[in-house]
Amino acid sequence: MLRTIGAVVLGYLAMALVVFVALSGAYLAVGADGAFRPGVYEVSALWIGISLVVGFGAALLGGVVARKVAGGARGPRVLAAVVFVLGLAFAAPALLGDADAVAPRTGEVGNIEAMQSARTPLVVLLLNPLIGAVGVLAGGRAFRTERAAEPEAPVAAGG
Repeated sequence: MLRTIGAVVLGYLAMALVVFVALSGAYLAVGADGAFRPGVYEVSALWIGISLVVGFGAALLGGVVARKVAGGARGPRVLAAVVFVLGLAFAAPALLGDADAVAPRTGEVGNIEAMQSARTPLVVLLLNPLIGAVGVLAGGRAFRTERAAEPEAPVAAGG
């Protein structure tokens, strides 16, 4: 039980770190004009693509970490459920129509302001939890740690 909890926590932290670092770097690379549609805080198609790829890659890593720490498939399965539920919880304000009106975007926008002001389409907000959960499960499955799959070492002759 403790290994599973540790697997979920470490897997989620790995995911969060990768997403933060990669998207911060991507934002520095494409700038506000690449990340947002002109004059507004609605994210661009380019940014949606970048964020989906980064999110899936981070989820794969999270699944690998969870598998290694848990020593089995339970870690990635629980992490996938956590990612799915938290993803829906983060999407809830948009689902409930609780999006605040945001002033038009003018000039350069810093990374923190961009994260706080960005408006993502509802369909993307709903896809993210699913993509994250699938990525975690795929990462956990791709890097299994069982020894049953390893061939046995040959026995030395002579001796």
